Amino acid sequence: MTPPHPSADRSVALVTLGCTRNEVDSEELAGRLLAEGWRLVDDAAEADVAVVNTCGFVEQAKKDSIDALLEASDLKGDGGRTQKVVAVGCLAERYGKELADQLPEADAVLGFDSYRDMSTHLQTILAGGHVESHTPGDRRTLLPLTPAKRQEGAGGVALPGHGDHDGDHGDTQGATDGDVRPDLADAGVPTPATGPRVIRARLDGRPWAPLKIASGCDRRCSFCAIPMFRGAFLSRRPADIIAEGRWLAQQGVKELFLVSENSTSYGKDLGDLGLLEKLLPELTAIEGIERVRVSYLQPAEIRPGLLRAMADTPGVVPYYDISFQHASEPLLRSMRRFGSCEAFLELLGRVRADAPHAGIRCNVIVGFPGETEADLDELEAFLTEARLDVVGVFGYSDEDGTEAEGYAGKLAPEVVAERLDRFTRLVEELNAQRAEERVGERVVVLVEEIDDEEGTVIGRADFQGPDVDGVTIVHVPEGAPAPQVGDLVPAVVVGTEGIDLVAEPR
Repeated sequence: MTPPHPSADRSVALVTLGCTRNEVDSEELAGRLLAEGWRLVDDAAEADVAVVNTCGFVEQAKKDSIDALLEASDLKGDGGRTQKVVAVGCLAERYGKELADQLPEADAVLGFDSYRDMSTHLQTILAGGHVESHTPGDRRTLLPLTPAKRQEGAGGVALPGHGDHDGDHGDTQGATDGDVRPDLADAGVPTPATGPRVIRARLDGRPWAPLKIASGCDRRCSFCAIPMFRGAFLSRRPADIIAEGRWLAQQGVKELFLVSENSTSYGKDLGDLGLLEKLLPELTAIEGIERVRVSYLQPAEIRPGLLRAMADTPGVVPYYDISFQHASEPLLRSMRRFGSCEAFLELLGRVRADAPHAGIRCNVIVGFPGETEADLDELEAFLTEARLDVVGVFGYSDEDGTEAEGYAGKLAPEVVAERLDRFTRLVEELNAQRAEERVGERVVVLVEEIDDEEGTVIGRADFQGPDVDGVTIVHVPEGAPAPQVGDLVPAVVVGTEGIDLVAEPR
């Protein structure tokens, strides 16, 4: 069956779950579909087809993704517009046909290799045709084992969020002349006049946007399945990143949020492990960009030069998202990670020596196989002394295909739940104390939301990351000019509400 060409009355909604990396992937899909004549809508109930970009990170994320697919499928029976539901993203890539068999409510389960041809697939599905569900495999095998050879062999590998990566997008130190896509521009997807093409469409009007700098991971943490379905580590070329940063600035973005599975590895496959330090000033120099934020730092790979560059480059915010996971050295070794309470505190000392007002966040896992009370005491001591702004606490659960799945010493689910509750309450108290330490600090708040009825201004200080790191509520004096979304408002912190800050313009 030959699928019909889409027209303006063929609509698609992209429902995104999970992390900011998934948000980038959804916006790339949106750019591709828009260029092929699809109409993008916000509400799945108003779309011919709902594409659910799933998350497969941890057990709760999987459940949330399945719930979203079922919710979208329910729309098909409501007499509304929705006809088909398609699963994409990490859960679809990881389980493929197995997910399709267990979830017949989804009309297709498509992996990353389908993204470039998504328009054709959706046309086929809407026309009543069948698209074969994805067959999962270990994506680490798709690229050469040696990082230096990966850029050469990446042309045929699907890399969501990288655009049309062909392995040859110009010089590694800046934007170069490249193809211009009139089809994308005509469809409302602006492209740069020069430089690598950008395949992306904004799905929201936020004044910040995630910008993917790399995909995949070469680390072998015993609890983590991400490398299996996201693949080996591969850096995006600086020319592509800078071109996309410029494009985002043209869309009104003020803050670039650099995302990857491991930002501290950036450049190792391009022959320069210090390339991120060189990229940062090029991004902050983009007209319209006020802030650049780096995320996903591995403590064992953080270099002094990177810390200096983050602290010394104007426009790079003092924000350090460091993946500690635990603080007990024996348990970290069992996780196939490096570090200790002492080493991590020394690292935090170096961060604060360069950036005294740094915002620092991390995630930790409790209930890992073999975790003892002594391990928990070490973790509690670290968290208490570290003075972190935000800590995410996760309870351990087995992930299919990981090394830890086969470990002895598994803790009972109720024990894991008790430890999760215990440390969640601990970090809530510690993070609230850290917020109180910031009373009196001068901050610059990026306005993200304004409550028109109450006039409440909500945004983020430079040391607050988006979505999960708390916000700053700005109390604008009566009669003073009201700021707009995207404005940068100088203020002083005058109070707290949990981890959220309360500030007044100054």
